[in-house]
Amino acid sequence: MATTYVWHKLHLYGSQIARISPWRGLLPLLGLLLLAGPALAQRKRSDAIDRSRKGHIKGITVENLSNYNDRFFRPGIYIAPNFSRFFLEQSAAYFQAAQQGRGISANSIISPGFAVGFIGDIRLGNPGTPFHLRFTPGLNFLTRRVEFLSAGAGQPDTIRTQEVSTTQLELPILLKYQSNRRRNTRFYMIGGLKPSFAVTQRQNTPAINQITVARDDLMLEYGVGLDLFYPYFKFGPELRFSHGLRNVLTPRDNAYSNSLQSLRTNTVTLYLNIE
Repeated sequence: MATTYVWHKLHLYGSQIARISPWRGLLPLLGLLLLAGPALAQRKRSDAIDRSRKGHIKGITVENLSNYNDRFFRPGIYIAPNFSRFFLEQSAAYFQAAQQGRGISANSIISPGFAVGFIGDIRLGNPGTPFHLRFTPGLNFLTRRVEFLSAGAGQPDTIRTQEVSTTQLELPILLKYQSNRRRNTRFYMIGGLKPSFAVTQRQNTPAINQITVARDDLMLEYGVGLDLFYPYFKFGPELRFSHGLRNVLTPRDNAYSNSLQSLRTNTVTLYLNIE
């Protein structure tokens, strides 16, 4: 009985081993699949973030001109459409004559212009400094107009327009303060002084010139801009305002000139900078 019991016991145990042994071979494979599953799922999620449903790559940003801040000197060019006018003040003689109905009023007319020039940008300090000194010499082709109207006169010939066309050599010296770069964009502010000198000056027909304007000027300039970095250059649209600091009116002995106390220049310019 004992022998039979032992035999049957071993027989049952052998049957169990036969039934379990096939699964023992699969256990290591199942373990590998369980370990590899999260990794495969993570890989799939990463691809979903970087690619669209059609498989196109998206969301990749390359930093253009990554070593741009390391350069001490940066040359460039600009073109600049603008609008300019005279800021005028009427004289005390005009107000006295106007009370008697004999004054000559003046009105400034905004006129378009165009400028071209060069850029020289110098870093003031280490590569991380936000301050830069900019020298941007150029030529500005300007036309400014003043319209005169005799008070109390209704005839058309009492309206006269004085046109002053000049080609100005401009030598701005500006301080630029720029923000930290965010990928391929950067915001900045700029300000300084701009001396200018007339290379040529034409005051329409000499027979009808009513006022004379000085050939040199000094202006206060300030503005804002945006640096856009591309693979081979930096493009910077910039809006700048100029206000003349000196009176450019040259006194003359006539009713038109005597009706004015001062003329100062005002210009709004859109600079398109390429560096």
